[in-house]
Amino acid sequence: MTEKVRVEATIARKRGDVWALWNEPEHITQWNFASDEWCCPRAENDLRVGGRLCNRMEAKDGSFGFDFEAVYDEVVSEARLAYTMTDGRQAETTFEDLGDSTQVTTSFDAETSSPVDMQQAGWQAILNNFKRYAESK
Repeated sequence: MTEKVRVEATIARKRGDVWALWNEPEHITQWNFASDEWCCPRAENDLRVGGRLCNRMEAKDGSFGFDFEAVYDEVVSEARLAYTMTDGRQAETTFEDLGDSTQVTTSFDAETSSPVDMQQAGWQAILNNFKRYAESK
């Protein structure tokens, strides 16, 4: 059985703004990496059920890179995204309206080749990077 992992952050922006910054490719490339040693040079996001998400993630020194790919299972505008990654794992992100801020929560199936706490730390670092980016806009 796959372990579910959860990360979350409260973003000091209204939900509509958070949704746009999370989903528009020109913004995804600005925040979708866990540390300053990484980048996201390309993002594609067909935001509909059956649509494909593909984000290129690379080490800035060129030593490693990969495409994070998934297909959307559910898209509820400004509220919820669910997708299945190419390896069959699933993830869900919710956007809870808190008035002048938005709670973003992602739950995902852990993969088996890396420790769960390391995966959680990586996904949380990306979410924290999103928070910094979104609040700076």
